[in-house]
Amino acid sequence: MSSHERAHDDDSNNVTYQRCQFAYEYAIPVIKGKKVLDVGCGNAYGTALMAGDAQQITGVDYDQETIGENRQKYAAVANLDFMQGAVPPLPLPDSSYDVVTAFQFIEHIRDRKEFLKECLRVLRPGGVLMVTTPNIKKSLARNPFHVHEYTFDEMKREIDGIPTGFELQGLKGNDKVNKYYEENGKFVRMILKWDVLGLHKRLPASWLTAPYNLVTSLMRNKLKEKVQQTTDITTSDFFLDKNALDEAWDIYLIARK
Repeated sequence: MSSHERAHDDDSNNVTYQRCQFAYEYAIPVIKGKKVLDVGCGNAYGTALMAGDAQQITGVDYDQETIGENRQKYAAVANLDFMQGAVPPLPLPDSSYDVVTAFQFIEHIRDRKEFLKECLRVLRPGGVLMVTTPNIKKSLARNPFHVHEYTFDEMKREIDGIPTGFELQGLKGNDKVNKYYEENGKFVRMILKWDVLGLHKRLPASWLTAPYNLVTSLMRNKLKEKVQQTTDITTSDFFLDKNALDEAWDIYLIARK
């Protein structure tokens, strides 16, 4: 998967990286001393961060090469291991984990409700599921790596029929973050003016990955030059809110078994 979909910690990707990193930092009080499953771990920078507080943590990813690289990179972290697999289902026994995290993952799969059920299945009684995903109402263009992006109402309906307690919150940003995304929006709208037929919404996703990567790279490098605070933004510039959820950048689902 593209590095733009699995954000690296560099200047041009800083805002996306910090936005993703917020979820892992927010999870730390929940996972402290617990057995944790991190689904869709990607490059595992967040999984490794949580390993500092978890009793034991397993990262799951569909890509065998990524799993191999993670095993080499984090070989010295004794309580961290990795598993390759396309989910759902989760190839794990019932009631085997205290916490399941799936950050910026569910939008990539088709059997999303089944995935949520699987996460709850492998949780022990009293366990916690933490899911983040983009709010489609803040997405200006199609991301070819995403199968489906949720509204808050859709996510509520998705989990409503599953017998568990849950809450929804929204990830928002301060003025620095909002300025960055304001300029981001201007750039996206400028590019979309050339797509008069709306092809980016209709073409097969595989046709769009290369142009998406190119435009994303150009855009983020341009924003780094235009918005001075881009490289200064940290996780402390993001926060969770339960109000005006449609204005949030990401959906935060926390479910308890």
